[in-house]
Amino acid sequence: MCLNTSYGCFLSNSTLCEPCRMTDDKRHEMEDAHLSKKMNEPKQLNVVSQDSSAAVGREEGRNWGWMLSGVICLNILLLGCALVSGSAYHSINIGATDLQVYLIILVLLTTIWMSYYIVFTARKENAVFHRDGHAGPVWLRGGLVLFGILSIIMDIFKIAGYAGYLHCDSAVKVVFPVVQLVFIIVQTYFMWMHAKDCIQLQRNISRCGLMLTLSTNLVLWMTAVTEESVHQTTVPHVSDNESHSRSLYVKASYGDDSCHCSHGSCSIFKEAYYYLYPFNIEYSLFASAMAYVMWKNVGRVTIQHGHHHIKFSLQHVIFGPVFGVILVAAGLATFIVYEIELNKHDDDEHKKDQAVMIHFIVNIVIVTLMSIASVIGGIVYKLDQREHVSDKNPTRSLDVGLLVGASLGQFIISYYSIVAMVGTGAKGHLNRLNLAWGILMVIQLGLQNFFIIEGLHREAFHEVHSAEVLANPYVMEPGKDPVNLENGNMDLKKTNITQNHTTERRHMLLWKRRVLKEVCVFLILGNVILWIMPAFGARPQFDHDTETEFYKFNMWAAVVNVGLPFGIFYRMHSVASLFEVFSLS
Repeated sequence: MCLNTSYGCFLSNSTLCEPCRMTDDKRHEMEDAHLSKKMNEPKQLNVVSQDSSAAVGREEGRNWGWMLSGVICLNILLLGCALVSGSAYHSINIGATDLQVYLIILVLLTTIWMSYYIVFTARKENAVFHRDGHAGPVWLRGGLVLFGILSIIMDIFKIAGYAGYLHCDSAVKVVFPVVQLVFIIVQTYFMWMHAKDCIQLQRNISRCGLMLTLSTNLVLWMTAVTEESVHQTTVPHVSDNESHSRSLYVKASYGDDSCHCSHGSCSIFKEAYYYLYPFNIEYSLFASAMAYVMWKNVGRVTIQHGHHHIKFSLQHVIFGPVFGVILVAAGLATFIVYEIELNKHDDDEHKKDQAVMIHFIVNIVIVTLMSIASVIGGIVYKLDQREHVSDKNPTRSLDVGLLVGASLGQFIISYYSIVAMVGTGAKGHLNRLNLAWGILMVIQLGLQNFFIIEGLHREAFHEVHSAEVLANPYVMEPGKDPVNLENGNMDLKKTNITQNHTTERRHMLLWKRRVLKEVCVFLILGNVILWIMPAFGARPQFDHDTETEFYKFNMWAAVVNVGLPFGIFYRMHSVASLFEVFSLS
């Protein structure tokens, strides 16, 4: 007889029975395994602890690299800002030569680092294993190449112009455009080949090098913007006792009264390269944005998904291009008339007011039509069933940040203008037109920002495929029962309903895609003409003197010359973002 007790399983003679012996052996094996597991737990904890320590070490190294590169960028920008702003005033003893020496040092260091990176990645096998498919789209790199070529032409004009002053002026003014020309060539190649890189080797050096590239381009941008503002700002005539308050900008960085050009083409080159300044300004900003994305992608591991190939095609898009081209043609025509009339009738206030009035009317029409187009696009998004993009990437975040940040420049100018018009009672047709333009500009900026941001955060459209066609149930195969005819008839009806529903969805999809593409193309062309006019010299803020009298010249000039460059960049960045929205549509 087998007795089962709390101490074990025994026969009547106090010996273990066979089933119980087997159970007891199994129990001992489980206890031994449990003991062995507990003995091994410290080892596993040590392994986990080692992995955690390695992860913490990597995180500290990454934070150290980010902090160092950020400190480098901050110091370069602050020193550059001090030199650029100081060289723009009569009363501060900082010349253009001092600023250009600083720029030459920055440009040389950046060119050396980019050359090192290009050579290093070319020699190192599998140096770049991960690439960001969203970074550096082809139209952004294409725009960089176009603006780079025009910037090179500008530097050639500068070299030819400054060479005429070598006998009586500093040679630094010739050296700087030469160094900048080489820098633009190297940087354009660097950005074209490596804009998508997610750098994994020499991360801290790469972070510092990319921040050096970013800050160098921003200082070059500040310098070009300041020179362009000096060239375009018209200082009003005031009495002698107010002359000190209006001595705002230095106009003699290109030679001076005692230094005359040794050849007769200096003035031609001077006027020629000033027309190329807008392209050089946009080049620096494009390069800065691409350098920032590369900096954010350092150490980033990306999974290579099947990224859709984007093709920019205007097939079946008619109304947007047609009305957009009409808008650009009308804007160019009135802009040319505006510039000619202002230069021809500088002393005739009546003719001058007529030119400014035409400019106001055309801009009001442009921003009104663009606002309507943005509203139409917003309505389509409300009807759209596409999901929002859930994964984050540096390119999208930068696009939205730059879009909102750059629009603040135009917002500032518009609100200052609105306050001045309301404060003076908006008397006269010019003041009323200026007030309407300011209000409509604020509305247009808000609506367009909403449209672009919504478009950038939507999933791309996918084709709706028709349902699979079933076999004809009325054709009976040999050996089949004719009773199944009724069931087959029901299946056929369901298939037809599914196909009709799929066809309706495809038509709806095509309709929404076409409307969004029409809106995108129209807004692209509208932003192009709104970029051309201020970039190439339209300054109604100074040609119409209500704001100047309300805020006084020094304050109003500071508002316009700080806000307008951001507004100009906003238009060009909007064009790039709308290309992206078009491709996703």
